[in-house]
Amino acid sequence: MEQYILWNQYWVWFALALALGVCEILLPGYILLGFALAAAAMGIVFASGIGPAQAMMDSLPVTLSIYGGMSLVTWLALRQYFGRRDGQVKVWDKDINEN
Repeated sequence: MEQYILWNQYWVWFALALALGVCEILLPGYILLGFALAAAAMGIVFASGIGPAQAMMDSLPVTLSIYGGMSLVTWLALRQYFGRRDGQVKVWDKDINEN
């Protein structure tokens, strides 16, 4: 009897993306959004069977490595897109005690 493996099912990745998206709404900061987008991309890869889907179905470490790489790339892209707003950090040039 073949064992039912949960981590290579596309709906698990879509559920993870949804859960991370909800957490991002509750805790804004664009940190979890990169993980959510990567999980959605993993769900698309598993659902369509394109790219490295067969290698990922056979090995959990390969799947998690690809998910980690995709998460890093999406987080860096979001960081580049949203970036730091001007005026977000106040830099003091003069001390209050200086005359």
